[in-house]
Amino acid sequence: MKAALFQGPGNLSVIDVETPTPSADELKIRVESCATCGTDAKIFHHGHPRLEPPQIIGHEIAGEIIEVGAHTSGYTVGQRVQIIAAIPCEECWACKAGKQGICINQTSMGYQFAGGFAEEMIVPQSVIKADGVNTIPDGLSFDEASVAEPLACALNAQRLIHVGKGDTVLVMGAGPIGCLHIRLARALGATKVMLADINGGRLELSANAVQPDRAIDMSTENLEEIVWAETGGIGPSVIITAAPSGQAQEQAISLVAPGGRVSFFGGLPKNKPVIQLDSNVVHYKELILGGANGSSPAQNKEALELIASGAVPVADLITHRLPLSQVEDAINAVTSGEAIKVVIKPQGV
Repeated sequence: MKAALFQGPGNLSVIDVETPTPSADELKIRVESCATCGTDAKIFHHGHPRLEPPQIIGHEIAGEIIEVGAHTSGYTVGQRVQIIAAIPCEECWACKAGKQGICINQTSMGYQFAGGFAEEMIVPQSVIKADGVNTIPDGLSFDEASVAEPLACALNAQRLIHVGKGDTVLVMGAGPIGCLHIRLARALGATKVMLADINGGRLELSANAVQPDRAIDMSTENLEEIVWAETGGIGPSVIITAAPSGQAQEQAISLVAPGGRVSFFGGLPKNKPVIQLDSNVVHYKELILGGANGSSPAQNKEALELIASGAVPVADLITHRLPLSQVEDAINAVTSGEAIKVVIKPQGV
């Protein structure tokens, strides 16, 4: 079968590999859609400490079950499914405390296990154990279902900082995850949503899709002045930094309203992870700072339901669909900002 094999930074080749066979406690799916994201771009350009090449990457996966292991029950050939990316062990203290997103033994599709940039893929027993195989509701496309995984990550972040009714939310970063944050904040009850980015072209593309109450082009506009004007000099009650920018994190702390909440959603480059923080600002404004890393299997299910119900539409965010042979083009389209969400179609477009 054909698969995109990552063999080191800058080396991602679509080649023929051996077609996998599931063991008795596994499933095999025909991959219909595997969406790309910024993490795929990071892996392609720099590798990842948890990923030892060669490996088939891709972790936003939807497909159809084509083989069920002899000792695996509850699944049928022909079942349409979405697969979690981050796999909790279900045994450690974090998992037992309901914090699967920070499982200390976490493994991942496309990292320790072969991922979805392939015609076929094995669903390992650990995914099944974690209840990470989700049936795609009738009427929902494979493409839309593949976006459930990044939406689950956004859901995790917004649950941690309690986004809800009456909030004014500023999302810094107009990439695909920023668009999902805007849509999700509205679904959770936010009264006003704003989207900011330093890339004017990316901002325009995303703003045309998600229609924030205010789009702020930081390359030509003063973020602070506009935020103060839009919030009556108070600041947003929630700021989500959906970009790998230390400057954005610093700005968020200074701009958020007293008593506000800030989500550091976008991780920083490994060689520049430290920001300047005035602790007194956090102290006197009584701010809540929250990190967000991945999602739980339950949040994947909830994200899939949010998409299927129409509460968080995603079909219009999928701007490009490309065959497996163009996976590098897909990654470049995400990186450059010419696309919002790109879905790889291993069976053909």
